[in-house]
Amino acid sequence: MHDYDLLVVGSANADLVIGVERRPGAGETVLGSDLAVHPGGKGANQAVAAARLGARTALLARVGDDDHGRLLLDSLRTAGADTSGVLTGGAPTGVALITVDPSGDNSIVVSPGANARLTPQDVRAAAPLLAAARVVSLQLEIPLETVAEVVRAAAAGAEGRPGPRVVLNPSPAAPLPDEVLAVCDPLVVNEHEARFLLDGDPAGGSAEPAEWAAALLARGPRSVVVTLGEQGALVVEGGRTVLVPSLPVKAVDTTGAGDAFTGALAWRLGVGDGLEAAVRFAVRVGAAAVTRAGAQQSFPTAEDVARL
Repeated sequence: MHDYDLLVVGSANADLVIGVERRPGAGETVLGSDLAVHPGGKGANQAVAAARLGARTALLARVGDDDHGRLLLDSLRTAGADTSGVLTGGAPTGVALITVDPSGDNSIVVSPGANARLTPQDVRAAAPLLAAARVVSLQLEIPLETVAEVVRAAAAGAEGRPGPRVVLNPSPAAPLPDEVLAVCDPLVVNEHEARFLLDGDPAGGSAEPAEWAAALLARGPRSVVVTLGEQGALVVEGGRTVLVPSLPVKAVDTTGAGDAFTGALAWRLGVGDGLEAAVRFAVRVGAAAVTRAGAQQSFPTAEDVARL
């Protein structure tokens, strides 16, 4: 019996957002709006998204012993996520400094803070959490060596039973070791991430997502999902390629929509859905998320998704 449908291992940031009429040039000072502080980070976002849908979800992450860390913990607990794996201390909570102009374009500087201190040793110490989860979801806002340690633990399993299924969204994009790629089921990428991973491969210059997916699958993952924004998502698994269309909605803010998609996808795999069925559900969640402003505060409940 597994205690969790989904364990997310990843980042937790405070998003510090200021609206500006225009972004400053070198050496220039501009005035902006009041500072808004929101809970964020890809790991925390995925955990909140899944928990709001009703998933039994836990997060393994690290935050600082500070107000930003408490903000993140409060948001996770309010959503219903288990925070027993959220470690405190070692550095201030990670922050993203974001300026947004009237067109919606933004500039972001991230200080990883405590996220950079989530270590392989922390993963080893959290072995009971990994053993209790059906699926583990990963991103790359924590050290790659820590991601690799999670993958090794998942591949090895524990107590005579298989380890959790691994879902990986390689964001921010970075080269992935073969041992990490080989366990991804699925590897979830958008266009930018797909082209980055295919740098030097002829498929990377193609305009066809199916070619990106096939080339990525040849690199070793067990399955691939390519997210295509308002067009939906492409699923490649076991020799089959399926385009799952999105729903027509009025987009207000796309912030965090990819995290909502991946969190929902990983959860549905954790409760036994096949990959295509999980993607069909996740596409609806992503569509619902873009109809509201913000990241975690925009993530839908199961009732919201059903109303679409």
